[in-house]
Amino acid sequence: MNRPRVLQTLWILLFSFFLWGSVFGADWRWIETGREIPSRTYADQPYVVPTDDGAWLCCLTTGAGHEGHAGQHVISLRSSDQGRTWSEPVAVEPADGPEASYAVMLKIPSGRIYIFYNHNSDNLRRIKADDPPYPGGWCERVDSQGYFVLKYSDDHGRSWSTKRYSIPVREFEIDRQNPYGGAIRFFWNVGKPFLHQGKAYVPLTKVGGIGAGFFTRNEGVLLCSDNLLVEPDPNRIRWETLPQGEIGLRTPPGGGPIAAEQSYAVLSDGSFYCIYRSLDGHPVVSISRDQGKSWSEPRYLTYADGRRVKHPRAANFVWKCSNGNYLYWFHNHGGRFIRQHPDPSAIGYNDRNPAWLCGGIEYNTAEGMDIRWSEPEILLYDDDVLIRMSYPDLIEERGEYFVTETQKDIARVHRLDPQLLQGLWRQFESAAPVDSGRILEWRSGTDPMPRRLPLPTIDPLRVPDWSRPDFASKSTRKGFSIALRAIFSSFDPGQILLDNRLSSGKGFCLRTAKNQTVELVLNDGRQECVWSCDPGILQLGRSHPIVAVVDGGPRIISFIIDGKLGDGGDHRQFGWGRFSPTLLSATGADSIDLAPAFAGTLEYLAVYNRALRTSEAVSLYRNRGVAPVSQIGLEPMKNGSLDSPKR
Repeated sequence: MNRPRVLQTLWILLFSFFLWGSVFGADWRWIETGREIPSRTYADQPYVVPTDDGAWLCCLTTGAGHEGHAGQHVISLRSSDQGRTWSEPVAVEPADGPEASYAVMLKIPSGRIYIFYNHNSDNLRRIKADDPPYPGGWCERVDSQGYFVLKYSDDHGRSWSTKRYSIPVREFEIDRQNPYGGAIRFFWNVGKPFLHQGKAYVPLTKVGGIGAGFFTRNEGVLLCSDNLLVEPDPNRIRWETLPQGEIGLRTPPGGGPIAAEQSYAVLSDGSFYCIYRSLDGHPVVSISRDQGKSWSEPRYLTYADGRRVKHPRAANFVWKCSNGNYLYWFHNHGGRFIRQHPDPSAIGYNDRNPAWLCGGIEYNTAEGMDIRWSEPEILLYDDDVLIRMSYPDLIEERGEYFVTETQKDIARVHRLDPQLLQGLWRQFESAAPVDSGRILEWRSGTDPMPRRLPLPTIDPLRVPDWSRPDFASKSTRKGFSIALRAIFSSFDPGQILLDNRLSSGKGFCLRTAKNQTVELVLNDGRQECVWSCDPGILQLGRSHPIVAVVDGGPRIISFIIDGKLGDGGDHRQFGWGRFSPTLLSATGADSIDLAPAFAGTLEYLAVYNRALRTSEAVSLYRNRGVAPVSQIGLEPMKNGSLDSPKR
């Protein structure tokens, strides 16, 4: 044995381990970094309330089968260490009883905790449905009908009342129009209850029928109790079904029949703000100024500049934080591509990965307070693009923020980076320069524009896993960003604004493309990935700040132009695009060509060895690329150029 050679090999492997350990860091947005909440096979709606003894109490709909299968029931668990460990589950309803599903909880000032859920008390085994898709017009899934019931706990969720109590729900038009004429009700709920001015409010979604896409029609109501906070006997609790009249919260005029999973927040002036899902490609919002008795005409949710938010047929939630600001969970795609699809119910549930987050700030209108929404950030993602994550909850504890989510078989809790949240809330005012991670910066001035600038190495996207004998690759979850300002004189495709590629094609470039867009090209010498910005944004003769972000966590390329994240608009379902999970790197030459074939004017360029957040890109837009110049090791260049790399 050659001992020196063995020691040398071991030293190289050890050095490589520490080298790549510094490159490969955990991305908290990756859902597998979350803390798992124990369940059986099925896990849904992992909602949490803090108890008066300092624990987290989580309720779950679970079961040994899949969603809607027999044995579906409600459990609860406690954690005293922010979800690191959990107590043994407590069955709110037994697994061998009729289906119990879709639980939500409410803690009142006395410390008592109520849990509300669907219960198939009559143990029906099939219900009337449309044929097709249900042969003979019968559906054997029975978890979304029966009775809306409650139980309570006076020991912080360690046990629940033996008896369950049925809540009277007033009949609406949608009930009478179901296959049973209202004799059997279809309904469920995902919205969390809330308290306001001594009253308790519990959301509920009424269902008009079962068919294609399972639910064929639905609308939202609120159950209001004026004495739940003071009446210890559940038999004596009074309930009123809101709004007044016989029609609940629906889609805007001309919208589709799906208006479901209402989520509520109470604004500072006491107005109720409600967001819910549709099959129209956009989420819906409505506001009540009289505590739920009546509601404003529903409208599609918009960003601060009036652009419609895009969202599929998935749960979307609004949360009010203790600082008076708001957060909004959604999935950032859809639009007319869902609404106008030949079978929208077939695709409406798809693409719930990643989850996105907006920040909301209140502002005053003639009618009262409303919420202005920021540009979104990626909150959570999974490596499998078809994985669905949904039904989250937000927890605040001692200045920290957490969210729960479920993939229907694994529920987790995640600690959020407070910088992401603060960035969202500050988007409307921040104009700070972004220095962290910047490895190159150039701005136009009196001197001629250099043809080429030195570019430090950008971290790879995948590296060898030295712990494996086959040296398989693993994702670094790193990325990079390009920020520039450019004036376009023409939009002829093929103009190159920036180029880092070698003669083999390895590297990246930014060039004009069809439909008056720019596209980012990534090439690792083995494969090439391309994604363009949205059409209809860039204009001739106008100075446009453009930020292209390559995010190696979710493997997404996004463009933020003029301070707005591209979402595809009416041109495409997705404004953000995925690049290949096997792309190793986008680094080419050790320099970058500036406008080698560009008919316009390049005014500013910065390259970052990390994926910028949307909020940082918005801040750069407000800053207008006039951050203090830091030369970052750039030396004056003779004749404005460097030696040319091999092409």
